[in-house]
Amino acid sequence: MTIGVDIGGTNIRAGVVSEGTIISQNQLTLKNKDSMDAVLAQLVEVISPLTSYACSGIGIGVPSVVDVEQGIVYDVVNIPSWKRVELKKIVQEHFHTPVAINNDVNCFVLGEYHYGVAKGVGSLVGITIGTGMGSGMIFNHQLYTGHNCGAGEIGLLPYLDKTLEEYVGSQFFVERAGRNAEMLWKEAVEGNLEAVALWKEFGTHVGKAIKIVLYAYDPEAIVLGGSISKAYSFFEQSMHEALTDFAYPNTLKQVQLLVSQQSNIALLGAASLVADQPVENL
Repeated sequence: MTIGVDIGGTNIRAGVVSEGTIISQNQLTLKNKDSMDAVLAQLVEVISPLTSYACSGIGIGVPSVVDVEQGIVYDVVNIPSWKRVELKKIVQEHFHTPVAINNDVNCFVLGEYHYGVAKGVGSLVGITIGTGMGSGMIFNHQLYTGHNCGAGEIGLLPYLDKTLEEYVGSQFFVERAGRNAEMLWKEAVEGNLEAVALWKEFGTHVGKAIKIVLYAYDPEAIVLGGSISKAYSFFEQSMHEALTDFAYPNTLKQVQLLVSQQSNIALLGAASLVADQPVENL
């Protein structure tokens, strides 16, 4: 058994994982994010009740750049007080157990590889679509992080007049309609034609993001996750249409385009960090 922790900008979730099953789970809404110590205290609070289980370690996913070896996190998204936190050292010294830290999207792709829709796939790219866009990669059955744990950040690539994640994320809907993706999803479900049209346009941008992934990495599978992936049925068709001019048709026939099915998959992936060791170079 291991403890997995998923730190988000709003909540911290932690769970005891045994053979891919969460047997006990806690969640806490983050408060006082302007204080580094206050956030650390909340992290300890959400983990502490789970240490009654005989766990071999704690894995933590954080939305930030991570020094994986030292367990230091930098500039954590939506937690302004976490500019540089020696998280591994702090948590390890408090709980006296091994701790592993990695980026949250890397945890997502690890979860899909070990327990999700892409279980056991040797080369895999996971893309999370929510407020922004993130991606993580498995190559040769191992997590690939790059030298600075920044590999796969295709959402930050220049695209049209902005960056890719500004078109493949909730900001796309805010700028186009003044409402976030969740609102536009509900409107599309209710049959609002403007909302349906926006989702179709959104799918075109997702398709172009997938083309970038295919040209750059040529994986066996791509898994879409994150809150916006729940609206997949509204952008699936236009996403596939945007792929029709891909230069290598045989690649399209072979790649698996999958959608995550588990809401706790990043937490499961975080728990697997205790055993998994990322590689810097292929």
